[in-house]
Amino acid sequence: MIDPTVETQMLVRRPIEEVFNAFVDPTVTTRFWFTKSSGKLEQGVTVTWQWEMYGVSADVQVKEVEPSSRILIEWDDPVTTVEWRFTSHGAEATLVQISNVGFQGTEEEIVAMALDSMGGFSLVLAALKAWLEHGIALNLVADRAPEHHVSR
Repeated sequence: MIDPTVETQMLVRRPIEEVFNAFVDPTVTTRFWFTKSSGKLEQGVTVTWQWEMYGVSADVQVKEVEPSSRILIEWDDPVTTVEWRFTSHGAEATLVQISNVGFQGTEEEIVAMALDSMGGFSLVLAALKAWLEHGIALNLVADRAPEHHVSR
């Protein structure tokens, strides 16, 4: 049985605290990823993220938060573990690394989920970069699958 680890990364030309906060604070994250959240990412809490255009949500259990360094979550449907690592590249740039593990199902299902995860997190990082570096909301997540929008 295969057990893939999805990994992607992006250099964002903003200070590490700002980049880290973009994933912790939903008032920022909703500018480039999901559309609604029940709260900030804090260790030990469960929040719900919504993608209203798709009519879907995910319950996110925040396992660990190390300020300006690392976030570890588990989310549902299906349950997988996602880790963000933040590494400073000088005072004005941050490398964001995302890994996603724990895919379950048949080999075909696991491969499909891993590929979808890789594509999704790559788009999230590109959207983050555009938002933080240039103030541009590219709508990458919403525009990835417009045929699946609940109100077309």
